[in-house]
Amino acid sequence: MAVIRPFAGIRPCREKAARIAALPYDVYNRREAKEEVLREPESFLRIDRAETQFDDSVDTYAPEVYQKAHDLLWEMIGRGDFITEEKSCYYIYELTMDGRTQTGIAACASIDDYQNGVIKKHENTRAEKEQDRIRHVDTCDAQTGPIFLAYRAHPVISEIVNRTKQKTPEYDFTAPDGVTHRVWVVADTADIDALQAAFSGIDQIYIADGHHRAASAVKVGLKRRAEYPDYDGSEEFNYFLSVLFPDEELYIMDYNRVVRDLNGMDAGTFLAKMKEIFEVSVLKDEERRPQEKGSFTMYLDEQWYLCRFRESDLSDDPVDGLDVSLLQSLLLTPVLGITDPKVDARIDFVGGIRGMDELERRCHADAKAAFAMYPTSIQELFAVADAGRLMPPKSTWFEPKLRSGLFIHALS
Repeated sequence: MAVIRPFAGIRPCREKAARIAALPYDVYNRREAKEEVLREPESFLRIDRAETQFDDSVDTYAPEVYQKAHDLLWEMIGRGDFITEEKSCYYIYELTMDGRTQTGIAACASIDDYQNGVIKKHENTRAEKEQDRIRHVDTCDAQTGPIFLAYRAHPVISEIVNRTKQKTPEYDFTAPDGVTHRVWVVADTADIDALQAAFSGIDQIYIADGHHRAASAVKVGLKRRAEYPDYDGSEEFNYFLSVLFPDEELYIMDYNRVVRDLNGMDAGTFLAKMKEIFEVSVLKDEERRPQEKGSFTMYLDEQWYLCRFRESDLSDDPVDGLDVSLLQSLLLTPVLGITDPKVDARIDFVGGIRGMDELERRCHADAKAAFAMYPTSIQELFAVADAGRLMPPKSTWFEPKLRSGLFIHALS
């Protein structure tokens, strides 16, 4: 059963929340991160990506960069930019994008649940990406970016969330990207106890987004356990910062593919090959986004096509039956020779938030063909994780992104 507990959050003072809240560290490259910090000097990105405080001659992963992150964080806390909750609370975090709202609960999840499989994964992590966040969390002595978790909707949790949202929020602001963020503090003891009991009855929690942050937080916790062998399990390093959302509110966008060459074929030859494998028809521009599972669209030689998988190629297997898996097994590997999309420089991935115009732009700039996918569903994600399997890389793109800096979980 899941251990999802309240915590005494460190969070921005109300008047600074909008300026401090920042998109996750990994949506920016170094140049973009520096530009964002110049635009908003109080952005939490300057802590999550402290290399922005140095010139480009300093390595992103230099020890002084992590120390700078620590110093900036605790200086801001010391001068009152952040407040520390007087008691352990849950926090309700609502995000609204394009008229669509999803509401999660900020809390701390157990590293033991991650280890024993109550918290389920669907994606591999890379050691070098983990190492960066391990050093950041360990040096800062705090977790600063929440892991995006999902659970199957629970009536008790929903009732408390909906009732609390009738009150005046602690934070209510719209970020420059148009996403509105609202936060309520759940400090009532009866509600805290009810939420903790409800989560303890849930035996399956899923990582939706943030696999590297989760793995890093867990490894820091295990490192601290080794350093403090007399730990009793109550210490903060046994838990990691999360925001948990009910499955019925989550929105997964498409995660699309572009390829830089056609493996020696011209466009006509490649199109003929496509027609051997898929049901292919010409599309009008306004129909360029796929409308149902089992189909994708392709942009090739200034034309959009609708492509359907043949019935004989479909699969009930939770991984093999994913549209992204079928594209890989039927086209990318055998026809284009892209056997490992994680490392092959001939393929790139474009998040659905960038839209269909970005796929056309890439084909005019540095790619030969683009493939727009129908989004993977949250039920498909759950099925893969429940089977103990892994999705292909770049299968899901979640929007809106959780902001960093709104909730900080100190480890000691």
